[in-house]
Amino acid sequence: MSDGKGTKVPMETPDGRYIVVRGRLWRASNPHLPAAARAQWVARLMSGRRAVQAAMRAGDREALQTARRAVDVAKRGLGERDPVWWTDGEKDYTRYLVRNSPYAEWFSRTY
Repeated sequence: MSDGKGTKVPMETPDGRYIVVRGRLWRASNPHLPAAARAQWVARLMSGRRAVQAAMRAGDREALQTARRAVDVAKRGLGERDPVWWTDGEKDYTRYLVRNSPYAEWFSRTY
C-alpha cells in the first residue's frame, strides 16, 4: 500500500491493533495517546533508530546497546511493546504470521 506520495504504508488490521509487515503482525501504536505525547515518542524512536545505524556503522557495541535500549523505551511509550494498550483481555498476536492468527480470513480477503 502507498500513501499517494510513494511511501509504503503498512496494512492495518480492521481493529487497529496491528500493522502487517511481510505477512507478520506487529502491534500498532496506541491510538489513544495524546498527539503531543505521540510526537515526542516518535521523535525519540527516530533518534534511537538513527543512533542504532550510527553505532552499527562505527562498530561500537556499547553505543549500539544504548541505542537499542532507547528504541525499546520509545516503542514501549508508543504502546508497541508490553503491556498491550487494549483493555478487553484479547491475546496479543504480535510477531504471529497473519495466516496463523484470528486475522487470517480478513487478510486472505484483503491481500
